[in-house]
Amino acid sequence: MTEPVLDVRGLRICFGSHEAVKGLSFAIHARETLALVGESGSGKSATALSILRLIEREGGAITAGEMLFGGDGTVRDLRNLGDGELTKLRGCDISMVFQEPMTSLNPVMKIGDQVAEVFIRHQKLDRAAALKAAGGMLEQVRIPDPLRRLGQYPHELSGGLRQRVMIAMALACRPKLLICDEPTTALDVTTQAEILTLIKGLQAEIGMGVLFITHDMGVVAEIADRVVVLKDGEKVEEASADDLFRRPQAPYTRQLMAAAPRLGSGSETRAPGSGTVLEVDRLSTRFGARSGLFKRKREGVLAVKGVSLTVAQGETLGLVGESGCGKSTLARSILRLVEPESGSIRLNGKALTQTSRPALRESRREAQMVFQDPYASLNPRLPVHELITEPARIHGLVSRRDQKDLAAQLVEKVGLERDSIFRFPHQFSGGQRQRLCIARALSAGPKLIIADEAVSALDVSIARQVTDLMLELQRTDGLSFLFISHDIAVVERVSHRIAVMYNGEIVETGPTSQVLNHPVHAYTRQLLSAVPSLRH
Repeated sequence: MTEPVLDVRGLRICFGSHEAVKGLSFAIHARETLALVGESGSGKSATALSILRLIEREGGAITAGEMLFGGDGTVRDLRNLGDGELTKLRGCDISMVFQEPMTSLNPVMKIGDQVAEVFIRHQKLDRAAALKAAGGMLEQVRIPDPLRRLGQYPHELSGGLRQRVMIAMALACRPKLLICDEPTTALDVTTQAEILTLIKGLQAEIGMGVLFITHDMGVVAEIADRVVVLKDGEKVEEASADDLFRRPQAPYTRQLMAAAPRLGSGSETRAPGSGTVLEVDRLSTRFGARSGLFKRKREGVLAVKGVSLTVAQGETLGLVGESGCGKSTLARSILRLVEPESGSIRLNGKALTQTSRPALRESRREAQMVFQDPYASLNPRLPVHELITEPARIHGLVSRRDQKDLAAQLVEKVGLERDSIFRFPHQFSGGQRQRLCIARALSAGPKLIIADEAVSALDVSIARQVTDLMLELQRTDGLSFLFISHDIAVVERVSHRIAVMYNGEIVETGPTSQVLNHPVHAYTRQLLSAVPSLRH
């Protein structure tokens, strides 16, 4: 066998006195995809950051081991390279797609300039040529209307589109090694399938090795040649993907496989109660309708087009559709975080459209939202006990004296330790930060939670715990959910009904089993056909 592109030997990583990775070894060859799987906090992302020598910026240190990068006859230990050599490697020979695109993109730079920067820096193109190449990369990763996107800023794109921009930047220089840290977390299943196909195609074309970090076992089955399973910083199993799915050896691997949601496994939800919590009637929202100093009218983009839906007490309505179809805009419009252009919204019988700000604020206590990007939702300067009790304090539900007790109850409810309330957001993994966002939403005692990709950043076992929590809250408190997700298997598990959104419109809705087993609309059938499945 040829020499590996990357050969990691005995890697140890510490954050202060905590050893996050404990003697990890693995190798990746050209045209090979190695999947690194495990729960949040198992050391997956720390390993990826160490390869690019970014771990020091996160407060970590490589205390032992070698990371030999080669594949072209020259072998270098990445651990010993200086800043200049590392700068040449990053983004050119070794590229990485990070888990949270909003924290990786510059919010004040246009998308085109950020993608073009890769070509200017590593291929020495002039700006015009670099922008043309950038447009080509956006088209290659299936971003609709790529030329228009070049002139937009990151906040104008959905989470899924931002992630595709990151993938375009990472693939621009056709690297020898691509590190993907949850690259399809924010993507709907059809786009995910396209991106996985794109990565495999480029891999075959240029001989790229891929380190693929994910909690989605269906994606592992789809893309991986070999799999390394991590638990608490240690390798518990390594095998070919075929062997792992047919004959998992470690008990922890079998636990991960059992927790993975499978489309067709059925719903665990109970019948909802009577009464309507949310009623949306012919809601439309337009972006870019006004601009300039005097707010002159422009036509803008109609992102939500006459949507109507209802959510009953104790019911979960699953909302699925591709990135950029308007799901998140609809969610924000319901709470008037984005002002709708027309239509009506009623929450527990109270009108939210044409409502005064004080009345709207009171109504928002009954409907809380869990956003897609957990890091952007949490103030990095505040400890957890202040962050997650803020909604309760705003609505006068808890005193300063009692907030720590409430915070401790909330973190335990979402599966974190009581003493974590004294830590700060950067001290948690991506999955743990999402659990903090869910705890924060629960603090105000809402009747409805709008969950926008609430479990997308979680590994399968933790996602299972969170959806179990949602189901328990419905049983005990009659809580309702509008559950937005690209993971249709998870949607099936928690939802009484499903609404399918395409190009700003609801194209199909009905009971979960009916929509999944007997889809009527062509787009629904396309979504279902793209869902990755575990091999047996």
